[in-house]
Amino acid sequence: MENSYVKSLKASVVLTLFLGPLWLSAQQKSNDSTQVNQLDEVLVKAVRVNKKTPVTFSNLTQKDIASRNLGQDIPILMNYMPSVVTTSDAGNGFGYTGIRVRGTDATRVNVTINGIPYNDSESHGTFWVNMPDFASSVQSMQLQRGVGTSTNGAGAFGASLNLLTDSYSKKGTGEIANSFGSFNARKHTVKFSTGLMNDRFEIAGRLSQIASDGYVDRASADLKSYFLQGTYVGKTTLIKGLVFGGRERTYQSWNGIDGPTLAVDRTFNSAGIFTDEFGNTRFYDNETDNYQQDHAQLHWSERWNDRWSTNVALHYTKGKGYFENYKEDADFAEYGLAPVAGQTSTDLIRQKWLDNDFYGTTFSANYKKDEFDLILGGGWNKYEGLHFGRVIWARFASTSELGDEYYNDYGIKTDGNVFAKATYDLSSQWSVYGDVQYRRVNYKANGVQPTLVDDTFNFFNPKVGVNYAVNTKNILYFSYARANREPNRTDYEGGNVRPEKLNDFELGWRYEASKVQFNANVYYMLYRDQLILTGALDDVGSPVRSNSERSYRLGLEVDATIALSKQWIWKPNFTISQNQNIDLTNNGVAVGNTAIAYSPNLIAGNLLLFEPVKNLHLTWLSKFVGEQFMNNLERPEARLPDYFVNDFNVSYSWNPKSVFRTITVNGLVNNILDKTYVSNGYMWDIFPYYYPQAGRNFLVGLTLQF
Repeated sequence: MENSYVKSLKASVVLTLFLGPLWLSAQQKSNDSTQVNQLDEVLVKAVRVNKKTPVTFSNLTQKDIASRNLGQDIPILMNYMPSVVTTSDAGNGFGYTGIRVRGTDATRVNVTINGIPYNDSESHGTFWVNMPDFASSVQSMQLQRGVGTSTNGAGAFGASLNLLTDSYSKKGTGEIANSFGSFNARKHTVKFSTGLMNDRFEIAGRLSQIASDGYVDRASADLKSYFLQGTYVGKTTLIKGLVFGGRERTYQSWNGIDGPTLAVDRTFNSAGIFTDEFGNTRFYDNETDNYQQDHAQLHWSERWNDRWSTNVALHYTKGKGYFENYKEDADFAEYGLAPVAGQTSTDLIRQKWLDNDFYGTTFSANYKKDEFDLILGGGWNKYEGLHFGRVIWARFASTSELGDEYYNDYGIKTDGNVFAKATYDLSSQWSVYGDVQYRRVNYKANGVQPTLVDDTFNFFNPKVGVNYAVNTKNILYFSYARANREPNRTDYEGGNVRPEKLNDFELGWRYEASKVQFNANVYYMLYRDQLILTGALDDVGSPVRSNSERSYRLGLEVDATIALSKQWIWKPNFTISQNQNIDLTNNGVAVGNTAIAYSPNLIAGNLLLFEPVKNLHLTWLSKFVGEQFMNNLERPEARLPDYFVNDFNVSYSWNPKSVFRTITVNGLVNNILDKTYVSNGYMWDIFPYYYPQAGRNFLVGLTLQF
């Protein structure tokens, strides 16, 4: 594990050596901040939208989350965005967390970092636990709900989330941030920037450590991460080299808890439980998940003239790790072992490993002249992953040897796409939008079957829309988008499966005045062969899905920012929706129309901000999530009750005349009304399991900037 950090530091030196000559040879100097910011935004322009694009979206900046960035994961920081539902396995927002948008889970949310795909190629999931405290290195996020615009990586079936990492700083800066809280939670972060040296070259970085015991028993997290960036700034050129990543060790808490136990012991965790030879109930102390992920990105953005700008990026991600389990009475045959005389099973400890590489390129070109704005882009990416298992201890070892592997599988996936998107202003009021993407995916993998999958997909994804500016304050838009998506590895392991298709219709209204910003939209998402969550988990904790031949989501989303006075700002949002499977069949039996699992009909968020004096901010945050089902059969035992949770956030900053530029104190009380609730669950056959969340808990932090 330590060696990977050394390698990352070496990579940063190589990037410095690469960028250094550009800095030393630079002859021209420019302080045109407007032009510089435009160059920085080229990194994500190909996948981002603005208010002239007929797409439903919300933005979140570093400033928006700074006062709550005390160690909890990125999904938790996004909790109050429209149509968003979040959850935490450990119950307090540390370790493994999850997000759903419009009822669709994280495997359907396309995530890019500086335009580079982040979703795991095989599972389609995003595991923020592998990049702890990444929010401290992000300057902005944009969440496009629905299909959104064409992007790189996995197809978006509920939303697209793109993140733009920190820009460079003109002046040298430093930051030390520490926070502490309930369940022995703590975060320690150090950031620095050299500022622009010779007005051309900057080096910036961050180191973070996060730890928590978790609300759930033994749901501990020990997380470390880094971020290092070298930037060259020219008059028309921006070159960025980044290395970042993290290492996580979390005690497993993904089993959930059954209903009877939930009623008497909400924090019980069955992970690692076993009975020793003397009949005592014990818990294995290393029932943990261990993983390290390291990323390298190199971006070159160029503004060739007033009309043309381009971006080219290369990237590489290395991931390696395992989770470890104590297994009681495991069959010898399941682990490739010969029976021992008189014994057909044994207690053992196993490790299930992943060792993968992901690399490729993305590219885009933007042409803009008067009323015409054109973006051409695409990417080519390849994933190579190994899956293997080892028995590291057994009570009866049989014929096993140290290092033997009881399975060794692979997955190879090549994903290429090209797209063109254009906006044309027909007049001062009317503009039209067109977007076409061709995506080709080849996926080969083995598993229990010698050939688990060997498929090639060719997807064509068109999108069109129109924008009408009624006046300077009101904009109406309508769009249609088509999306196609391949199954993931777990879907193939479940048997016969088909790719899914989506037609997304969006009708919206944007209003913007000096004291009020208002957005409202109606969406109709019509699916064919949607892979819906059954509520069950497989033997490694991955959600099991199956095709629903026809289904839809119909909803109304509303959000606003209202300046009530100089001291008060109100930010409400809500989503009302209907989410239905049409003529669903279950194991050959007609069920009829049913609610799609994990799709509440009402989601509402609210932020009320009060600034009684300068630099003192008090915020009351509320979240309501309506009743939902944990499978698609609407059975009473699969019902997940609604919940209403409130948080309170305080932030105060001052500028002392000392070595520190700014001192900031933050406080966050989660679930301030001490609500007893569960945010997620699953069905094991007919038995429900739940993920309880913490009652009232707190985090406090101190940030020193110089």
